[in-house]
Amino acid sequence: MNLIESIFGTHSQRELKMIKPQVDKILSLRDTMVAMSDEELKAQTGKFKERLAAGETLDDILPEAFATVREGARRATGVKRADGTYEGGMEHYPVQLTGGIVLHQGRIAEMKTGEGKTLVSTAPAYLNALAGKGVLIVTVNDYLASRDAEWMGRIHRFLGLTVGVVTNAMNSEQRQKAYACDITYVTNNELGFDYLRDNMAIYKNQQVLRNLDYCIIDEVDSVLIDEARTPLIISGQSGKSTQIYDACTTLANMLERGEASGEFTKMNAIMGEEITETGDYVVDEKDKVVNLTEDGVAKVEKFFGLENFSDPENLEIQHCVILALRAKELMHRDKDYVVKDGEVLIVDEFTGRIMPGRRFSDGLHQAIEAKEHVDVRQESKTLATITFQNFFNKFKKKAGMTGTALTEEKEFRNTYGMDVIEIPTNTPVARKDEADAVFKTKKEKFDAVVEDIREHHATGQPLLVGTITIETSEMLSKLLKREGIRHEVLNAKYHEKEAAIIAQAGKMGAVTIATNMAGRGTDILLGGSLEAIRKDLIDELPKEEREKYDPESENYDADAFASMDERAREKSKELQAKVRELGGLRVIGTERHEARRIDNQLRGRSGRQGDPGSSCFYISLEDDLMRLFGSEHLIGMFNALGVPEGERIEHKMLTNAIEKAQMKIETNNYGIREQLLKYDEVNNDQREVIYAEREKVLTGENMRETILSMVSHVVERAVNRAIGEDTPAKDWDYQELNHLLLSIIPLQPVVYTEDKVGMTKKELLDELQKQALAFYEKKEQEFPRPEDAREVERVVLLRAIDAKWMNHIDDMEQLRQGIGLQAYGQRDPLVEYKMEAYNMFEEMIAGIEDDTVRLLCHLRLERQDELERRQAPVITGTNKDEGGLRKAPIVNEQKKIMPNDPCPCGSGKKFKQCCGRKLFQQNGEQGPTPVQL
Repeated sequence: MNLIESIFGTHSQRELKMIKPQVDKILSLRDTMVAMSDEELKAQTGKFKERLAAGETLDDILPEAFATVREGARRATGVKRADGTYEGGMEHYPVQLTGGIVLHQGRIAEMKTGEGKTLVSTAPAYLNALAGKGVLIVTVNDYLASRDAEWMGRIHRFLGLTVGVVTNAMNSEQRQKAYACDITYVTNNELGFDYLRDNMAIYKNQQVLRNLDYCIIDEVDSVLIDEARTPLIISGQSGKSTQIYDACTTLANMLERGEASGEFTKMNAIMGEEITETGDYVVDEKDKVVNLTEDGVAKVEKFFGLENFSDPENLEIQHCVILALRAKELMHRDKDYVVKDGEVLIVDEFTGRIMPGRRFSDGLHQAIEAKEHVDVRQESKTLATITFQNFFNKFKKKAGMTGTALTEEKEFRNTYGMDVIEIPTNTPVARKDEADAVFKTKKEKFDAVVEDIREHHATGQPLLVGTITIETSEMLSKLLKREGIRHEVLNAKYHEKEAAIIAQAGKMGAVTIATNMAGRGTDILLGGSLEAIRKDLIDELPKEEREKYDPESENYDADAFASMDERAREKSKELQAKVRELGGLRVIGTERHEARRIDNQLRGRSGRQGDPGSSCFYISLEDDLMRLFGSEHLIGMFNALGVPEGERIEHKMLTNAIEKAQMKIETNNYGIREQLLKYDEVNNDQREVIYAEREKVLTGENMRETILSMVSHVVERAVNRAIGEDTPAKDWDYQELNHLLLSIIPLQPVVYTEDKVGMTKKELLDELQKQALAFYEKKEQEFPRPEDAREVERVVLLRAIDAKWMNHIDDMEQLRQGIGLQAYGQRDPLVEYKMEAYNMFEEMIAGIEDDTVRLLCHLRLERQDELERRQAPVITGTNKDEGGLRKAPIVNEQKKIMPNDPCPCGSGKKFKQCCGRKLFQQNGEQGPTPVQL
């Protein structure tokens, strides 16, 4: 703490001092709320909405609204006795109310594990839901979303609000209903993908989100920091063959890994520093990069029969070979992914959870599938993408809560405009955090871990053992089985049992091995969970008596259940006391994580609400973190000191080396996120333009003036490309003009005649624009109803936008991957990227206009047969719902120019070899085909 903070307090302390009067006001209303009947308490919701409608603000009603939720929570989660009173319900602590106010203010509340963050969110969610714009509570997995929607949803439903939940398996109709609720629980991935899918919809009623007004993000550091390194991507099949991946995997297994004499850097390349290499390829594990050596390139050329591996025509092979080597050396089974039921499933490196429906992009997933000998699915093409940074910044107000955020406060401020407020614990932390135990080798480390577990397990003390990889958790499980120690294993392979396993991790004698505890979201109660204790007591009863304790049964007895609940609580107190005497929950970390926050979250599972506990991390110099980023002199120092095998070392220098290693990775990861955001800001500006235009079309805005403007632009571009500014009429390139224009708008060909002798370029442009607009207006008259023309314009424009935008996304990604080479020419890659991206965007807009006008000008109506002719004519394939336009036979109402006919421009060439060249290249030699929308 610096001098200013010691005098004036930290930022958090100053902010909390300003919030305290509001908390005191909420607490002072308790007696008033308790005195209300259930009906009177529920009626508060309607009164608050009326006050807001009358002009009051959310801040005006905050104390009363929070007090209402506090009492509502006590009743909704408690047991109602026969006399109408409630027992056993959850009631917000003052610190939880403080956290709720911070969330309402659009900030991040840092609250230690076990402080009840799930309950904290209910008050600001209720308050903001009163405005009628919807509140989204974002969690990290489907289980937590469903659990919290049910558990905390009781409170909101009790007070008259609607609660929805969105999970991965839901269809569009179910999602629409869920998002239409006052409060919706959803995962960050599902929410982001729904946003992207909404902006790919052809009809407004296909969209599921209402708006992005206010969200509360649970485990905010996991969502906005850890997962922000990779963007959300919606992909479609690209149609490329998958056989190349199998071939490249076969080749990769034939190549031998070598070493480089130094690191490849841009400075080395500029200075001409020579780096020697051995083997066929070298791997940089720090930056996760693989490079072929000269010998490797020669072997690839021989394998594929290539003359020059570096030729641009071999780009795909280059890409796939490197992917196969990355899959072989850098992507590890049971760490980065698992193979389940013949499918490669991604494992979240920060939470240890499987990520359903997610695939590594750019062909990496296919390379891993080939490596694991499972079916290789077709490579994907990016259809829509957005980063979490840009997505969550679209919310008018956002808030977050986590146990570890202060270390990332700078990034939260700079990227998201959110500050972090540290909320004090309800009860002081009593956990003892031991110094790291450092060993020379992994074997020595794990021997010590097993000994620690054996020693404490013998006393009955519960243990939670954290691992980074699934492989480590399963290896440790085998060691414990060998010792005869009963235990539970929780990793991505067994995530279905997650909640039950974690809830019982505080039970006497429990040993739980868990991969990456970040965001688990389940409270660990000493002695075991209350629900489990109650269930055990009920299970001891005769089968015929159990029904009266089941709320879903017709024979349910509320008083009997309340009595059983009381017994369970007494039993829980006894068990908690026993575990406290044993020292509480002991946490053992088997390796330091790349992010210090994840280590702190593991530690934080112990010592909740003032419980005793202890934690210790076991580390070896062979751990990846130490091997890649730790001091290179540590092993030498161990050897020089003659440290005997199995000796535990504790030294400040070692602790500093570990922290420096973690800080290096955190800095590197921050750089990746910062760089990603800088480049994506360019994409985001373009995305905003495209999505805004799509929204206009979807909301039914009349597109006629836009289309007419496009027609004029098409003519103007054709004239500008074919004719110089001061070129006389006799020297105009009529063939080029007709080629550019007539393939889009089938006007009469422009030919040189005597009446054009004195014509200027401007006069020609005006004349052609008049003809084009007249042609389009004539085209409109073919529609029996103006609304039919507007509908076709809408669909055609949307399809043109989507097709060009999807190709543009791919082009931008290719540009970004290659733009780094500009640094060798002393140019800033980001500046060059922005300039080139602007030019590409302009070309894309022109392409959208060309495609839209071409489709509309060559569109032909379909007529129904004589029996149905009384009804309105219809258009091909708009796929509109019942009551809209339907499909019918095609009637070509235009005179068709055949490919071999003389070109109307008078050049003497065939139409397909002159003005119709571009058109027939697109459609083949069959002439224009009916438009399929």
